[in-house]
Amino acid sequence: MYKVKYDHQAKGNAGKWFFVKHESSADKIIWFSEYKSNADLKIFFVEYESEAGWKNESKKHLLY
Repeated sequence: MYKVKYDHQAKGNAGKWFFVKHESSADKIIWFSEYKSNADLKIFFVEYESEAGWKNESKKHLLY
């Protein structure tokens, strides 16, 4: 997952995210768990935009 600076850069489901301040502005609500055993999906933050994307395409439906 790569955190972009502007909301228009995060369109689609390509591993680029934009975080909003208010829940009502969000397309998706994400809950970060302390324990990976509680997670349905593991997300890794990357430093470079070119590293963003899906490692396992079969999980992509979880964020549609």
